[in-house]
Amino acid sequence: MSAVRIKICGITRVEDALAAAEAGADAIGLVFYPKSPRAVSVHQARAIIAALPPFVTTVGLFVDAGRCELNGILDAVPLDVLQFHGDESAEACSGYHRPYLKALRVKPGDDIAARVAEYPAAAGILLDTYVEGVPGGTGRAFDWSLIPTGLSRPIVLAGGLDAGNVAAAIAQVRPYAVDVSGGVEASKGIKDAEKIRAFIRQCRSVA
Repeated sequence: MSAVRIKICGITRVEDALAAAEAGADAIGLVFYPKSPRAVSVHQARAIIAALPPFVTTVGLFVDAGRCELNGILDAVPLDVLQFHGDESAEACSGYHRPYLKALRVKPGDDIAARVAEYPAAAGILLDTYVEGVPGGTGRAFDWSLIPTGLSRPIVLAGGLDAGNVAAAIAQVRPYAVDVSGGVEASKGIKDAEKIRAFIRQCRSVA
């Protein structure tokens, strides 16, 4: 198994982005969803991205954003990848000249393979925990045994991950990447550098 990729999401401060990069994160996530406690402005996002060293992927998270709104942000912020966390169709995720991830919230009874197949152009599918009325960032894990093998797109595993469970999650699911937000925070939107380091150490410990 190749090394799992690691994304630290919900970055709101330059120092947290740098802590993630220095610890070895492959990507950081910036939330453009005003209802989130981890939301960033265009000004914040630009400052964070400008401070990053090379080869750290920047991912913008959106929830049912309008095309004009999203294009306006993309004109101002040099994002590498888009992450859609709402009820977007495959068509709504396309046309931005950037690779995209589609988040699917998992609950018992879902036909995950069929839902993944609805997004054939996605660079990857992010699997998160289903909580009624909450698009993500719940801090809750779901039953990883619900994930079938042989899915058609690379899988990014999210939902309630932290340094205490991420190694077991990687060993069981064998995802392409893992995504953490609340599990490395001191408070919502404020990351803890030691928790980031501990999380990444645990990810790298899985052979």
